[in-house]
Amino acid sequence: MRTEGTFTVESFTPVALEPAPVEVTTAVPVGVAVMEKRFSGEVEGRSATIFTAAFDQGTGVGTYVAMESFEGSLGGLAGTFNFSHSATTNGTDRVAEHFVVVPGSGTGGLAGISGAGGMAIDDDGTHRIWFDHEI
Repeated sequence: MRTEGTFTVESFTPVALEPAPVEVTTAVPVGVAVMEKRFSGEVEGRSATIFTAAFDQGTGVGTYVAMESFEGSLGGLAGTFNFSHSATTNGTDRVAEHFVVVPGSGTGGLAGISGAGGMAIDDDGTHRIWFDHEI
C-alpha cells in the first residue's frame, strides 16, 4: 500500500557529540543535528530525527543519513515506528537514495509495519514523503 503526505521541518538544531569523535579533516565538513518534522495528508503526525551529513554549503554537494522516530498515523492507522533514509546531491540532483522502515519497530495500529518509501522536494519547496508499506 502507498501512503503519501507532505511535511515541514519545525526545527533543525546542530548538536555536538559527546564524547567527540576522533578528528579527521576532509574536504567536506561533517555535522550532526536533531530535527522535528510535522506531517500532513495520509501521513499525519510528527517525527524526531537524528540527522548527519557531509555537506559543502558553498557548492551544495554532499550526502546525508537520517534516522526518524515517527508518531502518528498512516492511512488512518495510528502508532509509532522508525524509518531511515539517505541521499546524495551533486548540487542540483538527488541520487543514491535509500529509504527503509526499520523492521520490528512498529507499535499500535502500525505494529508489524514493513516496507520502504521516498522523499522529494517540489520546485515550490513543498516536501513530499511516501511509504510503500505492509502491515
